[in-house]
Amino acid sequence: MKKILFLLIFFVSSCGYQAIYQNDNIKNFKFYKIKTEGEKKINRNIINSISLEEDRANELLNELLLKSSFEVKGTSKNKKGQINSYKSSILVNLSIIKNNKIIKNKTFSEEVVYNAKDNKFELLEYQSDIKIDLINKIVEDIILFLNL
Repeated sequence: MKKILFLLIFFVSSCGYQAIYQNDNIKNFKFYKIKTEGEKKINRNIINSISLEEDRANELLNELLLKSSFEVKGTSKNKKGQINSYKSSILVNLSIIKNNKIIKNKTFSEEVVYNAKDNKFELLEYQSDIKIDLINKIVEDIILFLNL
């Protein structure tokens, strides 16, 4: 019985499983130059969350181009012409460049549809929270992309 228990513990504990999103696994990604276009807040959050760094001393490193956009659209209206629901979407295009040639290119997008609120202040706060959540989802996808 002790041998079976020992073997079971041995095989389960040494399977090599590691959590992808654990903070220990997030590397500091270094690039020769990081260029950003589009929404400054989105780009800044992505760079800070992933710990992207510029290293101008090492010319052998790749360059990173980050383009982002955020859009809020009304998706439906009631009989009075007031908006009933909105759709917020974030689009991020990430390109890794070496010697002015694109090595890797990937577009990340997230969107969510939600109902309108009567209070405009509450609506703006809710849209801000949604924007942060969408950025966090895209950051997770970018981390997976860069680790592969």
